[in-house]
Amino acid sequence: MNQKQNFLKGLTSENPILVSMLGLCPTLAITDKFENALGMGLAVLFVLVMSNIFISLLRKITPNEIRIPIFILVVATFVTIVDMVMLAYLPALHATLGIFIPLIVVNCIILGRAEAFASKNDVVSSIVDGVGMAIGYTMILALIAFIREFLGTGIITIWKDLKIDFNSLVGTDIPYFTTFFTSKAGAYIVLGVLFGVVAAITMKKKARETK
Repeated sequence: MNQKQNFLKGLTSENPILVSMLGLCPTLAITDKFENALGMGLAVLFVLVMSNIFISLLRKITPNEIRIPIFILVVATFVTIVDMVMLAYLPALHATLGIFIPLIVVNCIILGRAEAFASKNDVVSSIVDGVGMAIGYTMILALIAFIREFLGTGIITIWKDLKIDFNSLVGTDIPYFTTFFTSKAGAYIVLGVLFGVVAAITMKKKARETK
């Protein structure tokens, strides 16, 4: 697999959310705002890339019997850094994401890439893998958050006071916006629809390949 394929697999064929179905708890919990999705995505990007780098560097001297505790220790170190930096410089976002920041330590995406890829490949390939997976994860988080916040409020909170108010753009409140989509039930509905779309595309692709 070349580096381009290594990068793209996280966006498409091995997307952490839509294909591997990993990290669904934060996906459902924090995507009521676009801003939250970006914040979580950036946190996962940092932790995933840095963890992949160190686990790849240590792969030849890591005893197989204790590799998982070592992986968790490496991941926990970078999660702690993210938690402290976010608390210091982005306290509002830190409060919103809450417990899901420290829970990155046991996020199946992070540990999954450590076990399946970084522990078996060189540093450059591990960096590319981490970036691709993190971007793929962030893209789907952002898409779900955009849909939920748009349908729920008509306002997209990009970052702090930077917002797009679709109600103002049309000059009136748009009647089909409902807070249902910013609720947890709305998260399940949006995620379920995306799963359905991906399943339909996959089935159509397989049908073409068998002809």
